[in-house]
Amino acid sequence: MVTTAVNPYLDGNFAPVHKEITTDTLKVIGELPPDLSGMFVRNGPNPQWTPIGQYHWFDGDGMLHGVRISNGKATYRNRYVQTKGWKIEHEAGIAVWSGMLEPAQKDNPYNFYKNTANTALIWHAGQLLALWEGGAPHVIEVPNLDTIGEHTYNGKLKSAFTAHPKVDPVTGEMMFFGYSFAPPYLQYSVVDPSGELLRTVPIDLPMGVMMHDFAITENYTIFMDLPLTFSPQRAEKGEPMMMFESDRPSRFGIIPRHGDNSNIRWFESPPCYVFHTLNAYEEGDEVVLIACRMNSTTVFALPQDTHADPQANITRLYQWRFNLNTGTVREEMLDDVPTEFPRVNESFLGRQTRYGYAFKIGQGLIKYDFSSGKSQTHEFGLKRYGGEAVFVPSPNATTEDEGWLITFVHDTAEDISELLVVNAQDVNAEPVARVLIPQRVPYGFHGAWVSDIKSA
Repeated sequence: MVTTAVNPYLDGNFAPVHKEITTDTLKVIGELPPDLSGMFVRNGPNPQWTPIGQYHWFDGDGMLHGVRISNGKATYRNRYVQTKGWKIEHEAGIAVWSGMLEPAQKDNPYNFYKNTANTALIWHAGQLLALWEGGAPHVIEVPNLDTIGEHTYNGKLKSAFTAHPKVDPVTGEMMFFGYSFAPPYLQYSVVDPSGELLRTVPIDLPMGVMMHDFAITENYTIFMDLPLTFSPQRAEKGEPMMMFESDRPSRFGIIPRHGDNSNIRWFESPPCYVFHTLNAYEEGDEVVLIACRMNSTTVFALPQDTHADPQANITRLYQWRFNLNTGTVREEMLDDVPTEFPRVNESFLGRQTRYGYAFKIGQGLIKYDFSSGKSQTHEFGLKRYGGEAVFVPSPNATTEDEGWLITFVHDTAEDISELLVVNAQDVNAEPVARVLIPQRVPYGFHGAWVSDIKSA
């Protein structure tokens, strides 16, 4: 008997849902805080059609899952991000693009790749943007989650657009970057508070690298030139186009926010990879970066590939201190528990925070107190799994951690998805509210909170 292996990214709660629904009355276990008013939206991959060839989790079409909360009640809707690629495949009734584990489709009449808009979301200049780091963002209408279309900043956008732009909570500026397989390998942009793209400057790198995230401080921007490299020369020899090169150091570039390649400073440390940063800030002569670090990564390898490093792909919270006076780097592990998807209260982004939050892989949420060096954990419970939590500040907060952590959780025993609302000042406690979702919410990537004040 011949059996076919099931792709884990198309099975269980990774599997896509195909119905777009709207539900106006959701059951709430517990009580939604009366002053919690806005919409939690989470992005993630959800292939519209059966994929071509080997499917990777990063390949699926973007689908938004939104829960709107007001006056102690909640509504739900989910919608595809209707990109150009989604529309072409919707019309065709089949997948037209293969994914990242398949050879490049040089004969595809539309393009080599599809902008899936499946990774993250950000609110800036009165707009919600759905993001994918290989192309332009898409504007999403709130609260109906309809796709308005690509956003190119009146044609000024000439690079890719990271999935993790940073908005300075004080100035309102948004910083983003785009990386490329070909020179210029990195381009850095600043958008003013009104949404005008002010400037884009190239940053010199030795070769193309996958740069998923970065960080900002009050005065600086920090880029990570890490050894997950692109090499067309490798690809021509039948070797991987993208590969982690363990003999290359990690480089961190620190540039004044409105600087350019002439005044960037590079710091070297041992090879590693970082998908997501928690925050960065300035302290005396030092720039401090906190992020989830792994020794190396095989996340983009073919399933049959092996790797000698048993610590590959295991992410832990680290801190780097870059001394702008001496040029030295200090790297330190802050916690040996595997975590990912770190977040802070974004009202303090780029400034020193006392608290940080992260997803405890598979099991729950961790709240870090960087002042005391202690942490607290919220456990999802037996056979319950979730992902990134977004910090939502209380409207009248007087302390940094006054607010809630919001995330989706899937109960595999009951096959039920829920929205959890956790008191950020008491994460050990049971959720203050569990909102039952009327259909399964597949595991996804990043979310955003849009307050009713912002979306009004």
